[in-house]
Amino acid sequence: MRTTCILLVVFALVAMPADIRLGIVGTDTSHAIALTGIFNDPSGPNHVPGARVVAAYKGGSPDFPVSSQRVDKFAAELQSKGIEFVADIPTLCKKVDAILLESVDGRVHLKQAKEVIAARKPMFIDKPLAATLEDAREIARLAAEAGVPWFSSSGSRFGGMTAAMKFADTTGVVTWGPSPLEELFPLDLAWYGIHSIETLYTLMGPGCEEVRRIASRDSDVIVGRWKDGRTGTVFALRGPSNSGAVAFRPKSVVQSEPKSGGGYSSLAREIVKFFQTGTPPVSSAETLELFAFMDAAQRSKAAGGQPVKLR
Repeated sequence: MRTTCILLVVFALVAMPADIRLGIVGTDTSHAIALTGIFNDPSGPNHVPGARVVAAYKGGSPDFPVSSQRVDKFAAELQSKGIEFVADIPTLCKKVDAILLESVDGRVHLKQAKEVIAARKPMFIDKPLAATLEDAREIARLAAEAGVPWFSSSGSRFGGMTAAMKFADTTGVVTWGPSPLEELFPLDLAWYGIHSIETLYTLMGPGCEEVRRIASRDSDVIVGRWKDGRTGTVFALRGPSNSGAVAFRPKSVVQSEPKSGGGYSSLAREIVKFFQTGTPPVSSAETLELFAFMDAAQRSKAAGGQPVKLR
């Protein structure tokens, strides 16, 4: 009996899969620190097992203060936790099983993603997927041609608020949240308003065909009309604010508890599951439609708030 128990323990240890070795591209965001802590610290309250960050490429955008003023600080913090730093993305890809593309500047994502795709490594691309609809589509095209699995999302999609408010019979949704604009981003909503737009798509699903954006000094109102007649509205607020949503159903109206920020654990669990299975939790088609939504909103803003079809 004792021998049998020992053999079972040995078999379990042998069968237990090793942690997926993760590499970070871009240490100019706090997300790199947060996800490393969640994956690498088994004693942490939010620990997600199954993956471990082992190496990183610093990256950084000299012309983007949000990046240039933080990249060295966050890199030093990761180095203090034992993360190995390498000189370029191809070298990083040789040391890991999968990539977390974390660069805070969406303008560089296409260039960086090309190098990851060339190495045939699955990747998670933190929000925003890209800075333009064209770049987003090119990333999707190149990954599809190479057979490289990927997905992109912010943590808003998997938080408790969206999980509690997703209904099959939703007739319309209103979301709101902070949306400071960044002049360097061709799609200004992609910088931060993307959180509220992702919440909208999580609750509504894809199918939008027309967008109208009414801009003011303190906020923008973006209204999308879905093919089935439903409408989804985003209030992109300029100043600091919490985030929230209202879902309209045939016999009730459900409002979320306002949230200000949130954890990364739910997103981290989805990342591990994705790398283990190769199946993304968000389809590329929905992600690209979300960018087409922001692209239409940008064109509507330029046209003085006229309705614009999605490209």
